[in-house]
Amino acid sequence: MATSRGNPLLDDRTVEFILYEFLDVEALCNLPDFGEHNRHTFDLLLTSARTLARRVLFPDYRTIDAAPPVLRDGRVFIHPLLKAAWPQLVDLGLIAATRGPDVGGSALPLTVASLASAYLMAGNLSAYGFLGLTSGAAHLLEAFGSSELKARFMAPLYAGEWTGAMALTEPQAGSSLADIRTRATPSTDGEHFLIRGDKVFISAAAHDLAPNVVQMVLARIDGAPPGSAGVSLFCVPNLREEDSALVDNDVAVVHKIGWRGLPSCVLAFGESSDCHGWLVGEPNRGLSQMFQMMNEARIMVGLNAVATASVAYQEALAYARERTQGRQAGVRDPESPQVPLLAHADVRRMLLRQKAIVEGGLALLASTARTADLAAHATDTEERRRSRLLLDLLTPVAKSFPAEAGFEATALALQVHGGYGYSSEFLPEAWLRDQKLNSLHEGTTGIQGLDLLGRKVVASGGAALHVFADEVGRTLTRARASGLKPTWAEQLAEALAELVETTTALAGRGAAGDVEGMLAHSNDYLTLFGIVAVGWQWLSMAAVAQEALGHGPTADDAGFYKGKLSAAEYWVVTELPRVTALAALCRSAESSYSAMAEDWF
Repeated sequence: MATSRGNPLLDDRTVEFILYEFLDVEALCNLPDFGEHNRHTFDLLLTSARTLARRVLFPDYRTIDAAPPVLRDGRVFIHPLLKAAWPQLVDLGLIAATRGPDVGGSALPLTVASLASAYLMAGNLSAYGFLGLTSGAAHLLEAFGSSELKARFMAPLYAGEWTGAMALTEPQAGSSLADIRTRATPSTDGEHFLIRGDKVFISAAAHDLAPNVVQMVLARIDGAPPGSAGVSLFCVPNLREEDSALVDNDVAVVHKIGWRGLPSCVLAFGESSDCHGWLVGEPNRGLSQMFQMMNEARIMVGLNAVATASVAYQEALAYARERTQGRQAGVRDPESPQVPLLAHADVRRMLLRQKAIVEGGLALLASTARTADLAAHATDTEERRRSRLLLDLLTPVAKSFPAEAGFEATALALQVHGGYGYSSEFLPEAWLRDQKLNSLHEGTTGIQGLDLLGRKVVASGGAALHVFADEVGRTLTRARASGLKPTWAEQLAEALAELVETTTALAGRGAAGDVEGMLAHSNDYLTLFGIVAVGWQWLSMAAVAQEALGHGPTADDAGFYKGKLSAAEYWVVTELPRVTALAALCRSAESSYSAMAEDWF
């Protein structure tokens, strides 16, 4: 029998621990931009989000998953339950939550909004997808759009009256956005451009959830230079306003592809040469502008991966407590009662690994969000500079670690269920399918590795890595003073040293002209970095837990903190030792696959 009815999606006590004990998010209220907030306003949002997720989104997940969107007569129709949930999602205020009152926002820290969103993602990732993409599109218009575009398109997006999407990928280009071919021809009146081209894998590109979808489209203005230098950003609605009415804007859905709740589409712009688009920002600056939404989406994808792993972990934990099977080692009496799965050591191993991945990943995403808050709102110039460097560095890690490790954690949740886990009567098999997408969109894991090693860690002479090392150093100091086992801090210090040494060696290889050799093991480097980054999070949380245990907590709190220490120890003992082998592999210039000739396969 499935155990999903009482699934909490995320553990509330862990969310509170991360926000208020680990990250001290209340300290952000000392910044002028967040001065109107306090823990009460934060908790109001968290309570509202988790209530909606548990009472509406999650109970409907299986029904929506069983009836995916359909393309009929050129229109995409989504499940009615998603349409019913949308006004409730809008009423949460999350679309513009982190924006200022001037655009209808409440100026909440991203840290708080992110963890509130995680409940919604865990409840139904498709339902949240509409909200997250709409918020990103509106923020692009807020940052780069003209006053007219803000009034025409940004305002209804932030209000949830319309929804947004990002139309980047093309069939022939994939993730190589420098190779897009979509054209933008200036109109004779000079007020808009005529857009023509094809896009693929565009999430929430067409549906009947709202009366209009506003696409943020990358295209080339006629005569623009080749490559990324000639890409511009356009606002292209599926329907345009004429004489106070919405009319067709020549945006056609060619195919509905992928996802089970949120429709992903193949689009054709301008097949009748009547697709109007409006330039956003400066010509030929579209790719750099779009990176604002792309980087926000990367963090959103990472958070989605953690949320999916979390709901699967909570399901597996409940199942392991309820399901009886077999007897513990050494018990030979066949008439003795069977024990819960949780009594078996290997099941506890799988559950602890899930806990370490889920909570370590959630802490990493929350820390990244807090870094973004400081990068945008800190009053100290130096703190802003350091936070921006750290945010750039952490973004590919915060996207890729949860996507890859979250898939593993979700697979373990299925494994805990045994054969039932692979049955459609239970939910882990659906979550595992959903989870895989997180390593694909907004840049595959391989692309994140190239971004991290090829750009982020070597930029400005390694300035971002120096900031990262300083932050880890502060954690090491606190951990050593907290009373934790000294070996924990030493293992993280050694792993950090391996990371820095490896980065220096690879950067030197690239500076000497061997860029291909530098990047050959960028995926292994990304894995290495993720292990260290999550180790940093776990040691930080362990120090907080150890300090709390010294203050005489209640029995329940003592158990909670001891659970954090066990998960931290698991990460230190089982994961950090992998850094040495990965570092050696990255430095070795091992060339088995890079030297593999095409015809050898």
